[in-house]
Amino acid sequence: MAAGKLPGSRGQAWFCTTGLPSDVVFEVDEMSFHLHKFPLMSKSRKIHLLITEQEQNRRERRQTGVDNASGEEEEIEEEREEKAKDAYHIALVDFPGGPGTFETAAKFCYGVKIELTAWNVAPLRCAAEYLEMTEEFAEDNLVSRTERYLAQSVLRNLKAASKTLKSCEDLIPVADELGIVQRCVDSIALRASSDASGLLSWPVNDGAAAAAVLWNGLDTGMRRLRSSSSSAGDSWFEDLAILNLPMYKKVIAAMSARDLSSEAIEVSLVSYAKRAIPGLSRSSRRHASAPLSSEAEQRELLETVITNLPKERSSRETKTATTTRFLFGLLRTANILRASEASRSALERKIASQLEEAAVDDLLIPNYSYVVETLYDVDCVARILKYTLARLVEEEAAITAAEGEEGEGDGEEGRAPTGVRSMTRMGKLIDGYLAEIASDENLKPEKFSELALALPDHARVYDDGLYRAVDIYLKAHPRMTEEEKEKVCGVVDFRKLTVDACTHAAQNERLPLRAVVQVLFFEQLQLRRVIAGTLLSADHRLQPRTGAGAGAGEEDTWRSAVRENQVLRLDMDSMRSRVQELERECSTMKRAIKKIDGGDASVVEESGGGGGSEGRSAAAARKPRKYGCRFSTQVCDSHERNVVQSRASRLQLSP
Repeated sequence: MAAGKLPGSRGQAWFCTTGLPSDVVFEVDEMSFHLHKFPLMSKSRKIHLLITEQEQNRRERRQTGVDNASGEEEEIEEEREEKAKDAYHIALVDFPGGPGTFETAAKFCYGVKIELTAWNVAPLRCAAEYLEMTEEFAEDNLVSRTERYLAQSVLRNLKAASKTLKSCEDLIPVADELGIVQRCVDSIALRASSDASGLLSWPVNDGAAAAAVLWNGLDTGMRRLRSSSSSAGDSWFEDLAILNLPMYKKVIAAMSARDLSSEAIEVSLVSYAKRAIPGLSRSSRRHASAPLSSEAEQRELLETVITNLPKERSSRETKTATTTRFLFGLLRTANILRASEASRSALERKIASQLEEAAVDDLLIPNYSYVVETLYDVDCVARILKYTLARLVEEEAAITAAEGEEGEGDGEEGRAPTGVRSMTRMGKLIDGYLAEIASDENLKPEKFSELALALPDHARVYDDGLYRAVDIYLKAHPRMTEEEKEKVCGVVDFRKLTVDACTHAAQNERLPLRAVVQVLFFEQLQLRRVIAGTLLSADHRLQPRTGAGAGAGEEDTWRSAVRENQVLRLDMDSMRSRVQELERECSTMKRAIKKIDGGDASVVEESGGGGGSEGRSAAAARKPRKYGCRFSTQVCDSHERNVVQSRASRLQLSP
């Protein structure tokens, strides 16, 4: 048999090279098949009926022509009959599977051995139904052959069933009427349920090897997986990714009906979305075999994936939870495709269930709204954080209630560290996010402060990260008023700054005066506490060694303690001088403000010229102090060893 182009013919022509001239021509789409009628009539009832009908019509036309034709007309009619005897012409309209499937069916009729596969068995089964190649018409016909292969090979293997189901996409509604689609869907759901344990061992992320997540060159303490050529592509959820959306939705519905685990369905959804939606994952490209879908189809697919994702977080033991990075990728794609509000809200709540595993770059969601002017979608992050905190409160209440019923046992020891670690991670995450968005000129102070204050106090051990974000914000917004600066700086608890951060803040010209005074005041309180602790420790060490038998080592210890005390006293004197200098500067600024506002000139002159305590008291009585600070007695929680060492390095005293 051979195929080739016929000069002057329409489309392509296919010939049977048996040495005998063909007597029947089949038209399938744009392909012409020049075959012989007897092999096909012996296998197909439909072809037998069509050729028999044409033969009957020819005989009738010939009989009619003999009765009516005479002379030249009879000769013309005979010529036509001679041409008509050459071949019968049969057009097979809407033939399932197209010319390729008809070619295979024709080979089967000629007795050529054909190879059935998962890809061609469904088209051949539909073609056999179309041509009526049943067992009643011929023994071991194509219908029985294809049905036997479906039952023995395709429906017993999940991969083969997926391929056959894919081939049925162009055979609707014939494949649906024959039950091929439903049988493949049921087989996939059954095999997936039995193979769920093998599925749950595959990670659903961008790779398999853990790597440190760096942000601005610093280790964030989190780990992400590197891409690798693992054998995860052999798992069944990769096979389902070849299906179009209607077929895939049928499979997911069948899986849900069989109570397949939510983790297995989630893994399959993730794999399907990555392959079908271009640009969904930053680190991976769209699969080459995935068809390019329209925006409406991508939106429908995205909403389908989001709707079928489990509402609750997957179990930690199964290790199949969708990565937070992928969920944020879904959220970005949902914003681009303008998905429904319900879908986006469900996705935000899903992200909130595992926010502590996110990285800073995951939170940087571009703002695609024309209403909001900020570069990143800060409102979305604020909502996710709100959902996260509400979930933690509910979990804490549930655990407390359970412990109240069972009694206070050892459950507190197992859960407290995990809750503290999660909250601390979120504190670092939000501080890093604030530092990234602080340089946005369109970010309002109110929104910045609201997001910074959303976390509880125990989420941050130190406020150094938050202070860094505030400093970046002040640098990017130099035109803020003093009131706005004080509001932004109010999010920082200066008592929770480390020594290095306190030193930087005391010399930071961008901070308002109130913030600088607070930093110096808390630093002074910290020094007092350190001095008091050092003196008590020295007295405790020296008290039992005052006798005549004190050795040289004890004398060196005493001299070292005395030297440290002297250094700390000098530092306190220096700090006291700095505070007094700031107070004088504050008084000068108050007098200038009163003069600008048109206050009482006599009060200004009295407080400015004389500088006495009575004038300052009178001025303070007439107008409330704008820069007055009320300080708490709590001191900065810093390391005492660092304080002593940094101060001692400034002065070296001989014993």
